[in-house]
Amino acid sequence: MAANMYRVGDYVYFENSSSNPYLIRRIEELNKTVTGTVEAKVICFYRRRDITNSLIVLADKHAREMEEELETTSLSDLTEKQRHQLKHREIFLSRQYDSLPATHIRGKCSVSLLNETGSMGSYLEKEDSFFYFLVYDPSQKTLLADKGEIRVGTRYQADISDMLNEGESDSRDQSKMEVKIWDPDNPLNDRQIEQFLVVACAVGTFARALDCSSSVRQPSLHMSAAAASRDITLFHAMNTLHKHNYDLTQAINILVPQGGPILCRDEMEEWSASEANLFEEALEKYGKDFNDIRQDFLPWKSLTSIIEYYYMWKTTDRYVQQKRLKAAEVESKLKQVYIPTYNKPNPNQISTINGKPAVVNGPVGEMIHQNQNSSVCRPCESCYATQSQQWFSWGPPTMQCRLCALCWIYWKKYGGLKKRTRTEAEKMSPPHDVSEPHLRGIFHHGQPGVPMIIDSPKSTLKTHMSFFLQSTHLTKLARHVCRDILQLKQAARRPFVPINCAAVKAECKNFLNS
Repeated sequence: MAANMYRVGDYVYFENSSSNPYLIRRIEELNKTVTGTVEAKVICFYRRRDITNSLIVLADKHAREMEEELETTSLSDLTEKQRHQLKHREIFLSRQYDSLPATHIRGKCSVSLLNETGSMGSYLEKEDSFFYFLVYDPSQKTLLADKGEIRVGTRYQADISDMLNEGESDSRDQSKMEVKIWDPDNPLNDRQIEQFLVVACAVGTFARALDCSSSVRQPSLHMSAAAASRDITLFHAMNTLHKHNYDLTQAINILVPQGGPILCRDEMEEWSASEANLFEEALEKYGKDFNDIRQDFLPWKSLTSIIEYYYMWKTTDRYVQQKRLKAAEVESKLKQVYIPTYNKPNPNQISTINGKPAVVNGPVGEMIHQNQNSSVCRPCESCYATQSQQWFSWGPPTMQCRLCALCWIYWKKYGGLKKRTRTEAEKMSPPHDVSEPHLRGIFHHGQPGVPMIIDSPKSTLKTHMSFFLQSTHLTKLARHVCRDILQLKQAARRPFVPINCAAVKAECKNFLNS
């Protein structure tokens, strides 16, 4: 019962195709539609097979750089098979949301941020366990490091300078050090400081009454007084008091100079109503990702301005109201949903009846008959097993490849085969040196003149051997000199009629001698 109960926040498998691997998603919301079905709003995760080759190279480069900083088990301690399977456990987080029917859920999984202090092999020991470290943007086709990473390593440690001896001067640049802006041991008492701050707020209210733009934004007196009582006014008053050595007379004179009272505004006053609405819309979409908020919604604002406005906005009644509305909305939504175990037969399952030719259901519903000498006798493409209770067709129907039951489950969950295929191994190995470049496709990894047979799905599609005919200079010359003997157009129409090579050779020799 608990295994089939799915809640908000669970990482689950979704099936969108009977032949493709499961999708890995995180449930954010469970909504009941008008028809009575349940839809899940999910965050998308992507596998390595879902991104481009250039981004895979970038991810591998990032993994090598991270391996150099790890102080635990490195990738070099794993076997080749373990490193191959570890790539199937790596996924990429995205900010993309999607809505899928809850009936397409096929089970739970575990997804966590990469633990840089743990062992990489621990992810292989746990079933249905995945990790991520990079964030994938499907629209921009980019990979970035997740901002929630745990900063572990020597480059993140602070450099602590030696303690100064008694009487030793400090050689550090004092201009780069912190500046003292308030002295708690000042000669004023708390009552005098509070009175000065009240005077500063009153001056701020009067300054807003004189300012035309402020009178439009805060048309009432209590709104102007509330804006003048914000932290920006109090900081200015305390800074003025500190600069004049806590002399109240001089500080009050600075608050109201000869040109009029000083008006101090913070981000809450500088932003317009339309900008505030854009910010709330962006915050609903991206959360506290201020870089994306600035890039897509408020490019004319600085990052500092957006961050300051966010923390001031959290102190307003607007934030409290939105928080209450979200809490009420969450209470009205589903908390969990029960999805029974999916037991329907897979259309990719191969059925054999008394040794007769099997029938394979292709991914698009087309029926392919296979004899015993083709696919039924082929081993599993992943583990090379020849016996299994169930077999499943894998890859395009024309390949006639199959997987055993265990490898089919591995393919659906992890999106790859347990062992690296020969084609993948050739991509990882350096190319062999062959004297004739145009014959590398024939003699590569094999005996001279003997084509190599690769037990991979891609090789079964190649029914003809590719070749390249490199003409000699004498042959090129003969095409022009011996046109009357060759008669190229007629020879091309009758490819099986032999050409009189002796006559062509004699004609060329006579031309060269003359």
